[in-house]
Amino acid sequence: MGNIEAVIGQIRQADSARRPLMDKLQAMATFVRVVEARSFSKAAETLSMPRSSVTTIVKNLEAHLGTPLLRRSTRSLSLTEAGARYFASCQIILAEVASAESQLSATTTAPRGRVRVDMPGVIGRSVILPRLHEFETRYPDIELVLGLSDRPSDLIYEGIDCAIRTGALADSTLVARRLGQLTWLTCASPRYLKRYGEPDSVAALGAHHVINYVSNATGRPLEWRFSVDGEDVTVTMRSRFSVNETEAYVQCGLEGLGLIQLSEFAVSPFLRSGRLKEVLAQARCAPVPVSIVYPQGRVTVAIRTFVDWIVEIAKTDLAR
Repeated sequence: MGNIEAVIGQIRQADSARRPLMDKLQAMATFVRVVEARSFSKAAETLSMPRSSVTTIVKNLEAHLGTPLLRRSTRSLSLTEAGARYFASCQIILAEVASAESQLSATTTAPRGRVRVDMPGVIGRSVILPRLHEFETRYPDIELVLGLSDRPSDLIYEGIDCAIRTGALADSTLVARRLGQLTWLTCASPRYLKRYGEPDSVAALGAHHVINYVSNATGRPLEWRFSVDGEDVTVTMRSRFSVNETEAYVQCGLEGLGLIQLSEFAVSPFLRSGRLKEVLAQARCAPVPVSIVYPQGRVTVAIRTFVDWIVEIAKTDLAR
C-alpha cells in the first residue's frame, strides 16, 4: 500500500502549503475513466456527471501535477508520456483501494450499489431473468441494469461493469470466469421438412434452404459449424434470408423459411412443443464456452457479489 501512503502524503503537503485540496482519488478515477472511454463526454455519461465537471477535474489534476496528461484534438484524445506513466500508476492505486474496500465491506455490511451487466438475449431470458426474484431476496441493496443484446459491447468504453460472453475470448485485458457451455443445434420446422425433406449429412446441405445469422460485430453471416468424422468444420452457407437478432432468427425457422443453427437455449421450448425438430444431430459441433468478464481495476463489492451469484447458478443452468 506504499502508493496509497504516498498519495495521502501529497494531499497533506498540499493542505499544509495552503493549495486547494483536491479529492485525489476521485480525480484519479475520473482521469482513468476519460482515458478508458477515449472521450470526456463518454466518461461523463458513464460516471453520471456533467461533462464540464469531468473536464474541470482533469484540468485541475494536470495543474496540480504541473504537466499535461492528455493531448486533445477535435476528434481524439491521447496520453502524453507523463500521462501514460500516471495512468498506469492510477490503475494500480485504484485497484488496491477497491480491493481494500471490498474486503472490508464484505465483512461489515450487506453489498450495495449499482451493477451494469451486458449479456446475450437468449442467456438473459433463459438463465438470468427467471432467477431475479432469488437475487433480489438475497441482495436487496444491489441495483441491476441488464442489457440483453446480441450486439458485442466494449466494457471499458461503454462503462459496463461485467458481461456474459460466448465463444473464445479475444480481450486478454479482462478478468474471465468460466460459467459453462452452450450446445448449438441445427433445426427446421415440420412444414419445411415436409416440403424439402431432412438432410442426412452435412454434404447434403447444398440442396437445402438456410437462414443465415448476421454478426453484429462484423456485419457478415456467421459460418455454420459441424463435426464431421470427429473433426470440427465450418461451412459458409448461401441464403435468401439473413437476420441479426435471435428472436427474428428463430421466427424464420418456425415459418419454414429454411434451416437454422443456434443454441439449445434458444430453441429448446420449440423442440419440446414440436414446432421445431433437430436435424443432423450426429454432426453437432463441440459446445462453445460461456464466460463472465469484467475489467480488473473496477471491481466493487456489488460487482463481485453479482459475478459470484452468476457463477453459482451457472453450475446448474449452464453446465450442459
